[in-house]
Amino acid sequence: MADIAVIDYGMGNLRSVEQALRHVAGEKSVLVTSDPSEVLAAGKVVFPGQGAMPDCVRELDARRLRQPVLDAARNKPFLGICIGLQMLFEHSEEGNTAGLGVFPGQVRRFPSGMHDAAGNKLKVPHMGWNEVHQTRSHPLWAGIAPSARYYFVHSYYVEPAESALETAYTEYPSRFTSAVGRDNIFAVQFHPEKSQQAGLSLLYNFANWDGRP
Repeated sequence: MADIAVIDYGMGNLRSVEQALRHVAGEKSVLVTSDPSEVLAAGKVVFPGQGAMPDCVRELDARRLRQPVLDAARNKPFLGICIGLQMLFEHSEEGNTAGLGVFPGQVRRFPSGMHDAAGNKLKVPHMGWNEVHQTRSHPLWAGIAPSARYYFVHSYYVEPAESALETAYTEYPSRFTSAVGRDNIFAVQFHPEKSQQAGLSLLYNFANWDGRP
């Protein structure tokens, strides 16, 4: 049984996530797996991802991973990254796709024609470094500056139906939720595995988290 299982459903930068976790996990075992039984047996679960939401849902179901993911989200420390955050919500505008419905809310696309305060046009996808402003304390924020910078690559963002879910926000140029947490689940829009020390600190906190908020 792995201490930490990284779910392989054919989407996402799995090796970078695996390497970053191994770097911070000490003697804890890290396993990249598409085997439903290994996901169910793991002590903690990381649900990474990048790409299109319809493809992610299709691959998740094709590999019989939907139920193990839902079970993990109910029962053990769970970290969602990028699409792994978006998939937790009810519905995405990307391909008019139903999510897993763990949290109430929608996934929206950044509108076209956005500009920053200086009038410069902003690109979609939102790509690069940006500040993540913590809105409430959480064990995974331990030792991390309250507005640390993280690396983003995304065209869609989550819009939780319950404001209490939010643990951090980012501005591009308007405010959007960039991290959520409830009970044993923590999920982020950015990529901690690509975010240098701030990202490694978050992954270290997850590797040592008991799942209590």
